[in-house]
Amino acid sequence: MYSLTTVLFFVVVFLILYILYLRKKVGYEVKKKIEEKEEEIRKDALDRSRSTLKGKISEHLAPFTEEFKYNASDARFLGSPVDYIVFDGMGDESEDIKVVLADVKTGKSRLSSIQKKIKKAVEDGEITWETLRLG
Repeated sequence: MYSLTTVLFFVVVFLILYILYLRKKVGYEVKKKIEEKEEEIRKDALDRSRSTLKGKISEHLAPFTEEFKYNASDARFLGSPVDYIVFDGMGDESEDIKVVLADVKTGKSRLSSIQKKIKKAVEDGEITWETLRLG
């Protein structure tokens, strides 16, 4: 028969080997999960980048599309916080000019919080003209 010391020695060696095996297995699984998550993050970043680029291109080309209901020469690109200020009627030298703040959206994009505030200010009539004299 084996002595108690010998049995305990083999049990301890077995437990150590089993723990090392589990550690390696868990480490492999964690590494695999990290790689999968990294791939997801990269794909998401690429999708967002494409969407942003598409939006930027659309902003600049908007005046030349059918959806843009103003004369392209009346539009001035700002980019931020709204994309365009349109002086509707300026190009045809009409007597009346309508000033329009316009923002271009593509896909599921929505107004930002500052754009919502600007929209509300315009709708509430909180807009004025001011001439600044310098010097």
